[in-house]
Amino acid sequence: MKKIIYSVALLAVVMLVGCSKNFEDMNTNPKQPTDVPSAYLLTSAQKNLTDILTSSNVNSNVFRLWTQHWTETTYFDESRYDVVTRLIAANFWTPLYRDVIKDLDACKTAITADSKITDKSVKASQTAIADILQVYTYSILLETYGNVPYSEAMDITNLQPKYDDALTTYKDLFKRLDADIKDLKAGSSSFAAGDVIYGGDNSLWVKFAATLKMRMAMTLSEATGFDAKTAFEGAVADAMSSNADDAVFHYESTPPNTNPIWVDLIQSGRKDFIASETIIAWMQDSLNDPRLTAYFRPNASGNYTGGVNGTGNSYKNNAKPSYTVTDPAAPATLMNYTETEFMLAEAAARSWAVPGTAEEHYKAGITSSFADWGITLDSTSFATYYSNAHVQYNSASYEKCIGLQKWLALYNRPVDAWTEWRRLDYPALTPPPGLSASDIPARMTYPIHEQTINGSNYNAASSAIGSDKLTTKLFWDKH
Repeated sequence: MKKIIYSVALLAVVMLVGCSKNFEDMNTNPKQPTDVPSAYLLTSAQKNLTDILTSSNVNSNVFRLWTQHWTETTYFDESRYDVVTRLIAANFWTPLYRDVIKDLDACKTAITADSKITDKSVKASQTAIADILQVYTYSILLETYGNVPYSEAMDITNLQPKYDDALTTYKDLFKRLDADIKDLKAGSSSFAAGDVIYGGDNSLWVKFAATLKMRMAMTLSEATGFDAKTAFEGAVADAMSSNADDAVFHYESTPPNTNPIWVDLIQSGRKDFIASETIIAWMQDSLNDPRLTAYFRPNASGNYTGGVNGTGNSYKNNAKPSYTVTDPAAPATLMNYTETEFMLAEAAARSWAVPGTAEEHYKAGITSSFADWGITLDSTSFATYYSNAHVQYNSASYEKCIGLQKWLALYNRPVDAWTEWRRLDYPALTPPPGLSASDIPARMTYPIHEQTINGSNYNAASSAIGSDKLTTKLFWDKH
């Protein structure tokens, strides 16, 4: 009987193998491509990057809470800087490496292997666009965590990559941007539909790369061991020069490509977030800022009130994110002309060699921010706004006025707003009850999985930056 069973089983295997020229075909999904076109990889990376930077999900992006643009209602651990009860550090770190940097690395590999592209300059410009986005993403990681894996980060067989020194990494990123700009200027064309930010327009990517150089140089303006002034000055001529140059990702009105804030707040039906009392106090009470109604919608009584940071708050009684912000098709910005003007204002205040005066650029930055939100002020209205003592440019304390306006302008760009607040330390934020100003995070801690999987390199990095704490200031944060 056993012989019969074995014979039948063997016959079944022979028949299965015989029905296929290649036994491996039985375990291959014909609908899953082995080679993904470079344009698809670029699109995927751009969306993944924009999603994680724009998200309001407290499991991954808590920076609106830390900058006190928003605060929470029922659950308020994140507003009190508790990152232990959730895997927040890992949920921000991992998508940037896995879904952005790695996708862009695969994109560059696909470009190189694409035999259909015979023009070397086209390949070079396509590769440059992917590389610029990698540089941008690494800059976010450096400014968030400090020393991070870089030189060994793309070796998927290496589960224990070393953490590179942040300043050394920054210097290499500048070199990469210089090479990318050169390739873009020489290239005749690049991506088209696959580039959902600029449509493959080389000239706009040059502006993006130059503005990124300015931003990174300004981040390092107080750091030792780097000539930030020269790096900044060398990028100005190619930088963004109008709102038309803004790097914007346009979401769609229907899933799955909707604004992640709509997903987090409207589609899910959650009522977790309200305006912080800090931003309401500035915009309504101190500045009478025209952007208030673009940023928030009033409470049930028609008033703009903000919640106390780090405590329970009433959703009904406080202002909420505006319908402009929560619209499913609301666009997200990676970098824009408004930033350029505020950076030029600060550079002029530092006596760096840039055209125009600090006040001229400062006013242009404010005007540009209004335009970003669909607000156009006539000369009389702008003069009224500018006459406010908190708004007027003050050369003796330029970091305060620029810091305040930049903090307002970077609303709905939480990661950038947090970085600029750390750098300029203005406006003053109100610590949650029971905490002090020194408790406000100066960086994000490393993911817990790095401690277990990559322990020796994690320990070396923690020691190098001064300890793996939220309050450890990074080397460029001198205030």
